[in-house]
Amino acid sequence: MFNDIQQQLEEKIKAICAAEGIELAELKWVPIPFAGEWGVSTSFFQTAANEARAGRGGGKPVPQRAQELAEQVKGAVLSGQSKDQMGSVEGVSRIEAVKGYLNVYFETSAYARRVVESVLASGVDFGRGAPKGERVMVEYAQPNTHHSFHIGHYRNTILGEALARLTEFAGFETIRASYPGDIGLGVITVMWIYDKFYKGQEPQGVHERGQWLLKLYVEATALLEKKENETPEETARREQYEAERREMYRKWDAGDPYVRELWRTTREWSLEELREILRMMDVKMDVWFYESEVDEPAKAIVEELIARGIADDERPQGGAVIVKIDEKLGLKKEKYRTNVILRSDGTTLYLTKDLALAKVKFEKYHVDRSIYVVDVRQSMHLQQAFAILRLWGFPQAEKCYHLGYGFVSLPEGAMSARRGRVVLFKDVFDEAVRRVLAVESEKSPDMSEEQRRKVAEQIGMGALAYSMLAVDNNRDIVFDMDAALSFDGRTGPYIQNAHVRANSILKKSKVESRKSGDLRPVTFDYELTKHEIELIEQISRFPAAVEQAANEYRPLVMAAYAYDLANAFHSFYHAVPVLQADDEKIREARLALVAAAKQTITNALRLLDIQAPEVM
Repeated sequence: MFNDIQQQLEEKIKAICAAEGIELAELKWVPIPFAGEWGVSTSFFQTAANEARAGRGGGKPVPQRAQELAEQVKGAVLSGQSKDQMGSVEGVSRIEAVKGYLNVYFETSAYARRVVESVLASGVDFGRGAPKGERVMVEYAQPNTHHSFHIGHYRNTILGEALARLTEFAGFETIRASYPGDIGLGVITVMWIYDKFYKGQEPQGVHERGQWLLKLYVEATALLEKKENETPEETARREQYEAERREMYRKWDAGDPYVRELWRTTREWSLEELREILRMMDVKMDVWFYESEVDEPAKAIVEELIARGIADDERPQGGAVIVKIDEKLGLKKEKYRTNVILRSDGTTLYLTKDLALAKVKFEKYHVDRSIYVVDVRQSMHLQQAFAILRLWGFPQAEKCYHLGYGFVSLPEGAMSARRGRVVLFKDVFDEAVRRVLAVESEKSPDMSEEQRRKVAEQIGMGALAYSMLAVDNNRDIVFDMDAALSFDGRTGPYIQNAHVRANSILKKSKVESRKSGDLRPVTFDYELTKHEIELIEQISRFPAAVEQAANEYRPLVMAAYAYDLANAFHSFYHAVPVLQADDEKIREARLALVAAAKQTITNALRLLDIQAPEVM
């Protein structure tokens, strides 16, 4: 948390080692768990190991040499100071050399004050990382058009948005990108049945029209699917329908004006619903790619890969264009296999289009890292794409990452768009709000209808978001509405309630009428309770949690942290008197701690795309 202190210490240590001719390895600081005082620790094992490999260090075992180095550094740092004191570094109480580690301890009151003051001074920027000098593109929120946004799409979108917020806050320049699948046989299927049976009958309303397209897809699938014991008449009709669908696809591919206009009109209905849901989620995309736009560029890329000897053209023999990835990479064991990038009939595949899209990301948007939020079934597909990008010569391929995620279902069972068994996000959200409103009407009868509705939407959306983010992204989820909306346990409302309680304390104290920076200077030179210590400890961990979650591409890290922070605050709230504190100094210190906790909870929730309500 206190990088300036660590920097001062590192400068001293580097100077000492340079003077002694010691080649110092990179110092990695880790927090020391609180046991009466706070501290940080760093190890000299790597330096000792490097010396041993280079034939230096007097031939001593690495652990012995690491301890010797730690003691040497400690002694030099303390030179001229009283025993175990570092008066030249403000806030440090003592240091010790133990088993190859240098442990640095802080004065408890100074540490507590500094944590709280850092939060209040930084406000919404508390925990923000320094600029990383890298551009990240996170690709998510990309359902196929001519369907409706379901709960599985929501998991994709909330994962992507949380990750984008984390990388951005950690200091990466972040671009949010969506790549909807807007063409293919599924899209044509909806266009065909609409044009044949329903043209001009579409309902009005953004969500109603989007959901209606899904119903058309289900109906069309039933019409086109071969049935057991179907009559000759039914077979003839089904084959006629299939021929009409295929003909419409051919016309779309040929650029037929009527079919293209029909496609644009119906596509826009889906995109309107998607944009409205993104607005509800407070998601703002920076770039929109469409599958239909990369088909022709993808074909040109195939020719380039053939010319460069990366792809093999087997079309003269009636085959396809393939890439023998394992062979081209010189791998002895099968890993990526052989992949088709152009069918024998000249049509592209998803893999081909992903290569074209990656080229745009790297060359037009100068992306250093590309994160694909795509379900776990596509893991091999994306690993193959990344491998071909490496063969193609893009250095960014090493920093392409697949954030996979499992399926979402309800207790009633799995979803199937073809069968119409789809849990629509809007239905789930509306039901969550309805349930919260029923509770809020009893709990807060004096709240206006407008405010109650706003709070219910904040809680409902927070419950949905946290239920998705608090589970490892690779695991499947059986969504349980009752569990998600609970005010107890690992839920969004439980964390939001911690924010509400902090706000209530500050409101009663009149602190909310002042900016957090206007809180008078406070001291913590009294015996802190275990609940205060735990809360301060959790607050201090926030910047590290941001870095870890962003660097590992794991929103779960921040979701777990937010719960731990809220849990620490709830314990503090129940056990520690704030407004009723006997001593004025203690009261002011605890109020400042509450304000710092509230701000940190706000920041953590914001990174999870969850709003922090003032009341509940």
